[in-house]
Amino acid sequence: MTDVPPVGSASRAVSRLLRDRNEQIAQRWADLPLFQAVFTVTRDEAVEACHALLESLVHVVESGRVGDIDAPGFGTIRQQLAAMSASRTRSGLSIGQVDREVGALGTAPAEILVREAGEGGEELLSARLLLTELLSTLRVVVIETTLQENREIVDRQRQQLMEMTTPVIKLWDRLVAVPLIGMLDSARSQVVMENLLDAIVEHNATMAILDITGVPTVDSLVAQHLMKTVASARLMGADCVISGIRPAIAQTIVQLGLDLGPVTTRATLADALELALERQSDKDQAFAPRR
Repeated sequence: MTDVPPVGSASRAVSRLLRDRNEQIAQRWADLPLFQAVFTVTRDEAVEACHALLESLVHVVESGRVGDIDAPGFGTIRQQLAAMSASRTRSGLSIGQVDREVGALGTAPAEILVREAGEGGEELLSARLLLTELLSTLRVVVIETTLQENREIVDRQRQQLMEMTTPVIKLWDRLVAVPLIGMLDSARSQVVMENLLDAIVEHNATMAILDITGVPTVDSLVAQHLMKTVASARLMGADCVISGIRPAIAQTIVQLGLDLGPVTTRATLADALELALERQSDKDQAFAPRR
């Protein structure tokens, strides 16, 4: 039985294939959905992208680390294919469909390798195995990159949604309000605090109303978040009033033994607004020049 050629021999064969048949492979790849659907302006643009991908794959093969997703060359490939895979998923394709499109890239080089090698025996087998491993690792890289891109998109959308659902409204001169709707968790509470503090600076606010009418329940965690927000606003020079303390929420606060401390509360937003305007008026009179 003939010994299987060393990996170096297979690497040279695959590297030579990708270099010498670069144009041929690129032309075939350019007609595949992965490239054809992304590069819609001209076909030449798709071919150039295929050339760039092949050059990066040669770099990976020559590094001897075709099974390592962190190998030199795959870093460039991540950049090349990240936008392409993201474009395909935005068009409605699932991760599995993108994976199949990337897998289709292996057909052209494999067919050319077999056709040119002829009865290559163990040498051909070794080269085909290496080529298969290379394309399999490429698929892993693309899927990993696509998943990471999707996670980043979801995180950005979640952040945007939280900001949209926690608006800060200027009600009066130096008076702002934050109407809260839905559950408060740590991430959203942080957004509320940041938005409120930014608004205090922007509007030179001395009063702020946190309206929790739309918050379904108040537990110790929510109360803690509210206290931190009030404390932060005070450090910025603004007094806070919490409105929307319904009977059920008041009972829950008492049952939990929560101490809102010196925080001023009101049952409705209208009551809080009236109190805030009174305080504003008192401050204006206190600082008004005496005649």
